[in-house]
Amino acid sequence: MAGRSKVAQEAFEIAEPIVKELGFDLVDCEYKKEGQYYFLRMFIDKRGGIGIEDCEAVSRALDEALDGKLHADPDYFEVSSPGATRPFTCLADYVRHQGEEIEVSLFAPINGVKHLEGIIESADEEKLILTVGQENLEITWEKISKAQRTIHF
Repeated sequence: MAGRSKVAQEAFEIAEPIVKELGFDLVDCEYKKEGQYYFLRMFIDKRGGIGIEDCEAVSRALDEALDGKLHADPDYFEVSSPGATRPFTCLADYVRHQGEEIEVSLFAPINGVKHLEGIIESADEEKLILTVGQENLEITWEKISKAQRTIHF
């Protein structure tokens, strides 16, 4: 992912195969200074969402794998869910949430509409197929400005 610091990218590359072996997707990693402390954060996801037990299991598995292997020594290490409403950033996000409802904002209208809510039918390298009402829409990636899960309260 563009914009990751060198330390975050290094940690991502070490962690990704371990996280995948545990049955999760490593969505992102960040290395940030907050106040006087440096934080290394891993964001994991899986179909159905992430619980605290998942974060604990991944944290334990990564703690030893990362120890002494980074070109930095963070003060704090955290494993977290990326959050229910974070924007989708890659194909894996759409595949992981297939069958779920999402909100999609478009750069240009389709059938006069720039904001859609629908169910993900499928997603591949070329397009997203979204069921909106009774209609299946094929939307190529370059038409999508933003997408995220729909949350109903």
